[in-house]
Amino acid sequence: MNIKNLSRRRVLRGVLNGGVVAVSLPVLDCFLNENGNAYANGAPLPLRFGTWFWGLGGNNAILVPQKTGAGYDIPQQLAPVARVRQHINLITNLTAFRDGEPNLCHFSGWIIGRTGRAPKADVDRPTETIDVTIANEIGRSTRFRTLTASATGDFRNTVSYDNPNAPNPPEISPVEFYTRLFGSGFQDPNSPVFTPSARVMARRSVLSAVMGEIKALEKTVGVTDRERLDQYFTGLRHLEKQFDQQLTKPEPIAACVAPPSISDDPKMGVDVEMVKVRHRMLTDLMAMAVACDQTRVINMAYSNAQANTVKEGYEKPHHTTTHEEAIDAKLGYQPNHAYFASRAIEEWAYFVEAFAKIREGSGTLLDNMLIYANTDHGDARVHSLDEMISFTAGRAGGRVKTGLHIDAKGTGVTRVGYTALRIMGIELPTWGVKSNMTSNHLSEIVA
Repeated sequence: MNIKNLSRRRVLRGVLNGGVVAVSLPVLDCFLNENGNAYANGAPLPLRFGTWFWGLGGNNAILVPQKTGAGYDIPQQLAPVARVRQHINLITNLTAFRDGEPNLCHFSGWIIGRTGRAPKADVDRPTETIDVTIANEIGRSTRFRTLTASATGDFRNTVSYDNPNAPNPPEISPVEFYTRLFGSGFQDPNSPVFTPSARVMARRSVLSAVMGEIKALEKTVGVTDRERLDQYFTGLRHLEKQFDQQLTKPEPIAACVAPPSISDDPKMGVDVEMVKVRHRMLTDLMAMAVACDQTRVINMAYSNAQANTVKEGYEKPHHTTTHEEAIDAKLGYQPNHAYFASRAIEEWAYFVEAFAKIREGSGTLLDNMLIYANTDHGDARVHSLDEMISFTAGRAGGRVKTGLHIDAKGTGVTRVGYTALRIMGIELPTWGVKSNMTSNHLSEIVA
């Protein structure tokens, strides 16, 4: 076989029982460029985006490093991050500006961080969240435009919105999530057999007919209605692309290995150990969904904003603890709140590791991702919107420097989101409104 003539679309052909068979090849190193970070023909490996959320922040006294830049110190609460430090950036001393709106406890901070706007009420989602903005650019050709999951066990705890009235409900059951991802609708990219779904084919056919009708209708309506039809038509075109993807045999992906079937859900309580089990099961499924190119945009919530996790032998949940536990005079912080916050940081490290351990090209899946992690408060004890922290993880195909601690010096939390948008190729002169509007990206992490 002539290696120079190999293509990533090449199949092995033969004859079996008198019939022609074809077996696809996985993504071999010889399909890639010399650096292993793109295909030999120059096509880049796909870029992905994710978000991760945890509630009630942390204890800055034992979380924020003294040093900035590379090689920063690892305080007590940041300890789990030590094993993934080379993959992440820590941004501290961020501010969410209220712009005259009320401080909606456990709500304003994370909403501003994901939409760039201060909400007016605790039911107000001012606009689409950042993951949706990015998914509309990079997520339309995959089976799922976005995937959202929550370890809380409560389907109401979503951090993703298409618009103020359209939440993206999270998966909370590992069994149901597995079935959705790897059940009957899953097309294994490494399988030699490909059978298009009859249901998708029917939907695709109907959709094509509807689009023809819309084109004819556009010629008969006024300007305003034509604009509305154009917006609707654009959405249908995106849907058509997803149908096309499901009706086309996927290219082989060496990293894609459907996980073993899950038959039972873990217990749905709020004990930190139960939440940990759910979070890790959902994370592992999500990582493989990305590896199998079922989606390129993901969201995970470890807890809700008013984190209600509990621990055995202690009478108060995390949220109540932040307000009622006294600051230990010797330690200088709330020890039980520190326990809960440290469990969240441990799960953030696990989430990062899940993507870092999957090989892709010469690197890992995480090398071709950018993950943005945020929370709702700085000091949750007093519902502060200053001294907030955030993380990024992944190198986004070489566009991001990692291993850094950046002191944002009180500037807006929207700088992290704006930086993420730029890294993901979305060119906006600014992001956010009023005091949260920014054109000042985090230049320290941009390669």
